Amino acid sequence: MKREEKIEEILKIIEDKEIKFASLEFTEINGIVKSFGVNINRIESILKEGENFDGSSITGYGSIEESDMVALPDPFTFHIIPWNSQKKDECGFICDIYEPDGKRFEGDPRYILQNTYKEVQEMGYEFMCAPELEFFILSEEEAIKPKDLRGYFDYDPHLIDEKMRRDMAEYAKGYGIEIETLHHEVAEGQNEIDFKYDTALKTADHTVWLKMIVKVVAAQYNCIASFMPKPFQNINGSGMHVHQSLWKNGENIFYDENDENHISQIMKYFVGGQIKYGREMCAVLCSWPNSYKRLVPGYEAPIYLAWGFKNRSPLIRVPSFPTKSGARCEIRCPDPAGNPYLQFSVLLATGLEGIKQKIEPPEPSDFNVYKISTKEMKKRGIKALPANLYEALEEYEKSELMKRVFGDRPFRNFLWAKLEEFDLYRKVVSNWEFDRYIRKL
Repeated sequence: MKREEKIEEILKIIEDKEIKFASLEFTEINGIVKSFGVNINRIESILKEGENFDGSSITGYGSIEESDMVALPDPFTFHIIPWNSQKKDECGFICDIYEPDGKRFEGDPRYILQNTYKEVQEMGYEFMCAPELEFFILSEEEAIKPKDLRGYFDYDPHLIDEKMRRDMAEYAKGYGIEIETLHHEVAEGQNEIDFKYDTALKTADHTVWLKMIVKVVAAQYNCIASFMPKPFQNINGSGMHVHQSLWKNGENIFYDENDENHISQIMKYFVGGQIKYGREMCAVLCSWPNSYKRLVPGYEAPIYLAWGFKNRSPLIRVPSFPTKSGARCEIRCPDPAGNPYLQFSVLLATGLEGIKQKIEPPEPSDFNVYKISTKEMKKRGIKALPANLYEALEEYEKSELMKRVFGDRPFRNFLWAKLEEFDLYRKVVSNWEFDRYIRKL
């Protein structure tokens, strides 16, 4: 369907359902959702021409001198917001951001993914992906703490968590998101929600919406939903494992029936690229100081640049797949606190670089990499992910590939924003430091 036809269809729905307001949505560079409302009387012109707004106070969007922006709704992201009123009289759109002269704003994270995706299409492929979103549901009484004391796959006999998860799935259906599984995760108060794979842009849009849905449903039950990577020490953090595959002419080209493990050479090159550039893209996949509290041994999060088939300790795992369409690789370091448009951009770019350069991955490591010594790691040539955000940003800053993916100005904007965040973090004296050293030193 063409854009003009979709707009006409939307205007008919708006009239029939007596919708009164529209929310124009987009993300800033960190992945935080921004929006502003408009009266529905103006929606036809806004759908065709966009709506002006001031971008000077939006992280990564520009300075006072270059603040004017235009938000142009993508009509194919039209949705009716299900929780604002009984009448369901508000709709929403994800917007593409333009400059006043009609050029795409190069710092729009959605544009960065759209631009990266052109390369995979020029190679004749489609990049399909699906994230596993982990999050905590927390209560806020005397202190913020996990809502429940249950563990992996535990059933809630009081139906409260079950009802929350079902509400999330029901809201997601209204956004066109097909939920596949919902369950309690390993840690107390931790949950996971998975949805059906799609092309990178649709999956990023769905990820943005689903994070918003999870937070709204939790608030309706007087709880807090958090995608913070590591809110509590000594228990598992929240990851966003991303399942990835490449398709051509409707066929999954990560599959090869003649290979011992049924994976194609294309998949091996793709994995090789992500391992080679793993340190350079880590600041985007794990983009907060707290992200690196999750990437430590013992809590099911990867820290080494390795890959394998069976165990879950390497960076990339190839799950078993009973059918050709299920062939995929799963990268396990990303977390759900980042910007999915940027995360999928760097995952795609590094994988494609592996294909173009024919980068062979190292030998698969199906031993538990947590349980071997540093000496053995050196012998096997296995490197580690950055230990903190600053180290990751140093790798990012040196990367010509990351600069190419982002473009010059967005590349710098991301770097400056994250360096500022790290400076704020390193100035704080933690309770751990105080308790450990105040009497000892």
